[in-house]
Amino acid sequence: MTVKKKQPVNPVTKPYLTGAVTDENTLKKVLKFFGSMLLMIIMCFIISTMMNFGNGFLRVGANAAVVLLVLFILYNQGQTHGAEAVARGEILYQRQEKGLEITASERRLSYHPLKGYVTALIGMILFVIPAVILAFGTERQMTTAGTLPGWTSSLLRRSDIGGALVSYTEGDPIRSMDIIRMIVRVTIMPFVSMVGSANKDLMLTVERISPILLLLPVVSYGTGFLFGKNVRTRIHTQIEENRKIRKKREIKARKARRRTASAPEQLN
Repeated sequence: MTVKKKQPVNPVTKPYLTGAVTDENTLKKVLKFFGSMLLMIIMCFIISTMMNFGNGFLRVGANAAVVLLVLFILYNQGQTHGAEAVARGEILYQRQEKGLEITASERRLSYHPLKGYVTALIGMILFVIPAVILAFGTERQMTTAGTLPGWTSSLLRRSDIGGALVSYTEGDPIRSMDIIRMIVRVTIMPFVSMVGSANKDLMLTVERISPILLLLPVVSYGTGFLFGKNVRTRIHTQIEENRKIRKKREIKARKARRRTASAPEQLN
């Protein structure tokens, strides 16, 4: 007995109007993206600090999982917003086909393949600028001599060795680059935790590529927005598949009723 294979449904797409890269809602979306990223950075900082394990493989794996989770969330958000923009463009296309008036502001709200990238980039700009400054101005962090314990204070008053020990009591002044470094390290805390503060050379590399690391959310959200049209295609395809299934069931039901009506009555 051969099993009848289910015929695949061809992807169904609906035409839509293309909007502009920016629109009247761009500022609101940028502020919303900035706020969500700020919240994610704070959460990643707390989680990565808690997962600063001594085992290198465990530390790298746990922090990499946090990064991938954040990028996955941003990708899904981008897909959702991209699908909404495509749906708006489909509605406007239908209105245009009916001869209804469409304003310029309404058209700009529709889907544009670069809208997600631009929105996310503007939302991340306040995080990226300090990273760019650090990337060009950072240096390898050297190990300091540290401070002397309290019991050595009497030795500082001795003329023969006090001069040699006085340098240990003077801390390095805090420079503006140190403040920027602290801010950037907080924003990329999962990568800082992966490397570990003891690895000076690799930490220097992380600081130099920190702008690229902070652009990963832009790429993730923008790519999700770009593929928002695929979400609309899946929705239309599913609707068409359900329609065909419902139509087949109706045809089978009609045939069953005809067979029942044409069957001869049984003799008593």
